[in-house]
Amino acid sequence: MLLEATNKYRADSEEQAKDMIEAIRQDANKKGYSIKKASYERKTKKAKGEVIAEVFVVTVTQIFAELWEDLV
Repeated sequence: MLLEATNKYRADSEEQAKDMIEAIRQDANKKGYSIKKASYERKTKKAKGEVIAEVFVVTVTQIFAELWEDLV
């Protein structure tokens, strides 16, 4: 039985990262699992001290079941 899963996604902008988290939260409500943690982090790629690329890494931990849920 899957208890929880942590997934990482790439977003191209901060707005897209926020929208992605909101969509995942709505999906969780519809499908009957919960979100333990949802966050995003800005990552940059530099060349010669200058930022040449930027992405956002979205990390979401989903809870599907509790350890002792059906065993009491």
